[in-house]
Amino acid sequence: MSHPKESLGDAKVFRRGYDHIKTKDRVLGKVLESHGVFEFKAEGDLFESLVESILSQQLAGAAASSIIRKVRALYPGGKLEAHAIYKTPTRKLRSAGVSPQKLSYLKDLSKKVWKGTIDLESLRSMEDEEIIRILDEVRGIGPWTVQMLLIFTLGRTNVFPVDDLGVRKGVQSIYSLKEMPNKAEMEKLAENWHPYRTVASLYLWRHKDAN
Repeated sequence: MSHPKESLGDAKVFRRGYDHIKTKDRVLGKVLESHGVFEFKAEGDLFESLVESILSQQLAGAAASSIIRKVRALYPGGKLEAHAIYKTPTRKLRSAGVSPQKLSYLKDLSKKVWKGTIDLESLRSMEDEEIIRILDEVRGIGPWTVQMLLIFTLGRTNVFPVDDLGVRKGVQSIYSLKEMPNKAEMEKLAENWHPYRTVASLYLWRHKDAN
């Protein structure tokens, strides 16, 4: 198994990605220049990050934050742990605003982690594709959720969430496309960004939020 990849949480690695994209893509390069190099932290507990991602699915930022806050309030120190979530009565989680569907996802994830079916810490040394394959076994965790984990918790350098609406809107706006780009168009555009597609993704989100 390969060693853990370089992390974008390392300022030197982030800068290398920034310079690479500016050289390879003049259009996106202008967006990078307008925002400058920003500080990026890749951090967090893998289990907590996955729980937050599940709770955030299909919700706007404020609504997601509110539910995450209420769920954390159920546990000592706000710590989200697998055995605790697995043993929490359904009604308690429902009263915190967790939908029945997401409840089934949380129970499945926490059971697999608690019983050792999935060893989350071992993921840190795996390739991105392998992590996506393993976590895909958990109910309610698809590629997008794993990509968010790869970017924001593990700091992987070459993640491009082609199905993310914010990323697609960013691409449409920056490249002045009449319609929202499809997956194939996005992949083609991103060929120049390897092996730092995550940096491009972060600036596409920034651009969308700023406009």
